[in-house]
Amino acid sequence: MEQLKKRYLSLDVFRGLDIALMIIVNSPGKQATTFAPLLHAKWHGFTLTDLVFPTFLFIVGNSMSFSMPKYEALSNNTFFKKVLKRTVIIFFLGYLMYWFPFFENGGLKPLSDTRIFGVLQRIALCYFFAALILRFWKTKGALIFSAIALLSYQLLLHSFGDLSLAGNAVLKLDTWLIGESHMYHGDGIAFDPEGLLSTLPAIVNIIAGYIAGKFLQKSGQNNKTIVRMTILGALLILTALAWDTIFPFNKKLWTSSFALLTIGLDIIILSVLVYVLDIAKKIKWTYFFEILGKNPLFIYLLSELLVITLYQFKIKGDSAYDWIAENIFVSHLGGYLGSLGFALSIMLSCWIVGYFLNKNKIYIKI
Repeated sequence: MEQLKKRYLSLDVFRGLDIALMIIVNSPGKQATTFAPLLHAKWHGFTLTDLVFPTFLFIVGNSMSFSMPKYEALSNNTFFKKVLKRTVIIFFLGYLMYWFPFFENGGLKPLSDTRIFGVLQRIALCYFFAALILRFWKTKGALIFSAIALLSYQLLLHSFGDLSLAGNAVLKLDTWLIGESHMYHGDGIAFDPEGLLSTLPAIVNIIAGYIAGKFLQKSGQNNKTIVRMTILGALLILTALAWDTIFPFNKKLWTSSFALLTIGLDIIILSVLVYVLDIAKKIKWTYFFEILGKNPLFIYLLSELLVITLYQFKIKGDSAYDWIAENIFVSHLGGYLGSLGFALSIMLSCWIVGYFLNKNKIYIKI
């Protein structure tokens, strides 16, 4: 039991670190004066921020390595219903978040302009397919699927378009399937970085997290396990760097080289955390991140709704978001530090809510 608790501590801290960074990069005070590592790569390339979302998927898979054995005794029909229910709830929460605040100009916000795919929606779809693959094809089948998915995704992108923003196959499928009005428009054109087709390689991030979790449980938390995981992570990173020369890192397209790079990095990060927390037993610094890691989806949703709400209210002609960022943070700390300070304030506000939830032993799970 004690060993299991330690593993959950590592997982909570890993989740908490990722949620903290996710909130910070999603709520910069002024994007024009945001430190470069806290911005996504504009197209091809890779930054610290680009690691945040694939890490969350990896952690979902890691969590599944603990929960899936509980489902082994269930019939296929019962298992499918449980997975489908969780998928629908997470997908619907993501959709509601984009529809929020539901009303505009005195009437109901039109569903015809609401974005369909997004972060939570991708989590839901990746979880759904990964759960079925792992249930019916087991680990060996999941590895075969992962290899085929990554190779075939490159073939699909090169066969049905190019790797440009305006001409890629992800955009073409989403435009045909859901239409431009239901897509993300933040890149200047209708293009969804969480589009349907690019969900295929993202499933592999969850599968990798699951396999890493199972390996840890089987091999134990010891130096030999850490060395083997670190070597594997390094080999995946080197393979990804070689693949990048012909299929560039691109978070918005979720290219196969990008998936492989982020999996390699996440395996090394997990190895470091297990070593620090479970072998070296240096746990005094973990409490802050445990708070965020125990209610991750709720705190993420809270941060997004907080930012959206701040944009709805006006202060002296500006949105409350922009006015607070400019007049409280940027004007006193300067552009870059002010933008970071504002983002930290959003993250800390959500942490306080998480603190009270944890203090009252309230853990919101789906």
